[in-house]
Amino acid sequence: MRIALLGQQAFGKAALEAFIARGHEVAGVFCLPDVPGAKADPLKTAALERGLKVYQFASLRSPEAHAAMKSLAADLGVMAYVTQFAPSTLTTLPRLGTIQYHPSLLPKYRGPSSINWAIVRGERRTGLSVFRPVDALDEGPVILQKEVAIGPDETLGELYFNKLFPMGIEALIEAAEAVHAGRHTETEQDHSKATYEGWLRERESMVHWGSHVEVIYDLIRACNPAPGAWTAYQGRRIQLFDCRKISFRGYSGLVQKVGHVVEVSDVSFKVAAQGGLIEVLKARVEGSPKQTGGELARALEWAGKAVLDGAA
Repeated sequence: MRIALLGQQAFGKAALEAFIARGHEVAGVFCLPDVPGAKADPLKTAALERGLKVYQFASLRSPEAHAAMKSLAADLGVMAYVTQFAPSTLTTLPRLGTIQYHPSLLPKYRGPSSINWAIVRGERRTGLSVFRPVDALDEGPVILQKEVAIGPDETLGELYFNKLFPMGIEALIEAAEAVHAGRHTETEQDHSKATYEGWLRERESMVHWGSHVEVIYDLIRACNPAPGAWTAYQGRRIQLFDCRKISFRGYSGLVQKVGHVVEVSDVSFKVAAQGGLIEVLKARVEGSPKQTGGELARALEWAGKAVLDGAA
């Protein structure tokens, strides 16, 4: 099978290697243009090392991108983590069209931060879909889906790298080979059950200490390792990473004032929230290296008396 691969970063590189390992021919690779001063995209580097054609178009809508795709005479296009819009005029050029990976159980959690939002919403299961791209975001017919559990303490990084990343590569191979063999099915999404979530960025990742401890804990997990849930202290942004949730089971625990740092230990600091405490084990002042929660709290001289922004 002759593949045109569209992708970027580690996931795109892994997809490239997986298709080659299966004996498929990668006719060419499309990835994002280089960013001045940044490291080269791992997919681009891997493709060039193998002597493959690499295309980097500012827009996949351009005539040049269409001409490049047509010149490859690919059997199938494969989209492995693509943040550029790929129009149907491009994705239908390969002989068998194009398939795309998305890390959610479509039609739920369409959009670019689908893994983050599933954790933020307290979901206990998610998954991945391989589908046909159309000229609407994540709305094409589904070829296959795989489901995974979200552990109660699982972070974004753990869920992605341990589950959705490796399963996604396997699913792309499985779907591509099924399409090539003519033994796949395509199921239209039930658009009435669709949800869409945009990027989870700075504004959405701010901790509001007046929220319930469960809500705060899920937000921190969903932003670990990126973009990093954050709070602030005296104008300095504090990003929160590894943490524990301590839920109160009785009235005696409800006297704490939310947003107050109530305890500092050698390894952590604890912040009061509605219904419990968040124990922060790993954090950093934005722009500085990560530290243990205890190291950061002592450096800022909190000593159990600080009040963080976002407190009620």
